[in-house]
Amino acid sequence: MRRVDAHVEFDAALESAIREAESAFGDGRVMVEKYVASPRHIELQVFADARGACVHLYERDCSAQRRHQKVVEECPAPGLPEATRAAMAKAATEAALAAGYVGAGTVEFIADPARGLKPDAFYFLEMNTRLQVEHPVTEMATGLDLVEWQFRIAAGEPLPLAQAEIACAGAAIEARVYAEDPEHNFLPSAGRIHLLNLKGEEGLKGVRVDAGVAAGDSVTPYYDPMIAKLIVHAPTRAEALAAIQKELDDAVVIGPKTNLAFLRALIGSREFQAGSIDTGFIDAHLGRLGAQPHPPDKRAVHAAALMLFEKGGGSRVSSASPFDPWGKADSFELVGARRIGLDVTIDRLPARLHLLEGANADFGDGQGHREEVTLYEADGGVYAFAGGRQAFVELVDPFARAEGASEEGDAAIRAPMNGRVAALAVAEGDRVEAGRRLAVVEAMKMEHALVAPHAGVVRDLTVDVGDQVDMGERIMRVESETRGAGAGGGSAAEEPDQGAG
Repeated sequence: MRRVDAHVEFDAALESAIREAESAFGDGRVMVEKYVASPRHIELQVFADARGACVHLYERDCSAQRRHQKVVEECPAPGLPEATRAAMAKAATEAALAAGYVGAGTVEFIADPARGLKPDAFYFLEMNTRLQVEHPVTEMATGLDLVEWQFRIAAGEPLPLAQAEIACAGAAIEARVYAEDPEHNFLPSAGRIHLLNLKGEEGLKGVRVDAGVAAGDSVTPYYDPMIAKLIVHAPTRAEALAAIQKELDDAVVIGPKTNLAFLRALIGSREFQAGSIDTGFIDAHLGRLGAQPHPPDKRAVHAAALMLFEKGGGSRVSSASPFDPWGKADSFELVGARRIGLDVTIDRLPARLHLLEGANADFGDGQGHREEVTLYEADGGVYAFAGGRQAFVELVDPFARAEGASEEGDAAIRAPMNGRVAALAVAEGDRVEAGRRLAVVEAMKMEHALVAPHAGVVRDLTVDVGDQVDMGERIMRVESETRGAGAGGGSAAEEPDQGAG
């Protein structure tokens, strides 16, 4: 899906949508539809058998979306009037019956809060002819196994229950855990998962984790970036909100970057707590939800630095005196307090990493709250995970840093993620203006357009359409004609495009 607000944007959006559809489905046909501003996305789970019977299993609210990609879902939809719920259920089942549908399906609607979510203020969006990612919230709220229902209906059996026998109890919420970097335009993040802990208490009642990966697996750029789902169920929505927040607080993922911190901020926002968000809420409040570069967590960095010093052997500060030059093996100062340089990198992990057994620390924030910091020792440094984010702390080697400095400066255009070169808009020697689209890299259902950081000439183009590239790999250079090679802006990129999901 591509939203177009001005006619000059149409051609590029159409080309991108066609290219993505052909790549994913082998069919580049598209539809143009009216756009409804600030809607709620509410869908009905339906089941129909081959004998002409159809039931609904209540609705799911999927309004928490980013670029049409669902992030959090819940059942039932908060604040939905009973009359509107009944009207949607009637429309969904009648649509399935009219189409002669058999099996599990989801009829999706757009509801207009500006019209008070009235029974006549919702619109048909589409029908998904399958079970969807968010079906566990329906299972948790109804107590039914929808996969079992699919098998029974496929075997020719009648629907297991009549409509009057299906009840919705309590509230269920699902949060999708993605391998992506919310602080840098939600770029997909591939790599080896070194630690995955998504359930603080095994077997906890009302908590379910559906994961497609485990520690030791690698997240590849070839599939959707979702790696797991956290689902909770409780008697009330307030209790379900508290439960999902606890699960997110306890979750630890070391390896690829994830959206854990972003999910915590989203579900903790006053609008989500009130059940009043629409499909545009996330994109309108990215900064408030933490989707921007963050400084390192000082408590986590201090804890990692302490472990780094304690594991340093001969470099350990002497317990006799912090000013004793013979207590350090690196260097010394004749006067004043000793200062050790540290290098801190947020959410960056090396290829080699191993878990330190029992290396958890609990640190206060000075305001009565305590957040667990999980520490990991890596080659030459220590990783600290706290609050859904991870940081790498290492001793600075200024000579190595100076020797390794790049001579090509900002002229290099590099791949922002592991992926495939989906399109090239320039050739070797082309002159380009600042902001000109140069190439498109595709990964995990997302296209990311690279643009020229400044006016110049394309040099050293090393890839063709279809080539696989690694994150950080140089694709080309844009050599400034006025300032020479090495001047300019760097791996500039447009806002990434993402399809529906």
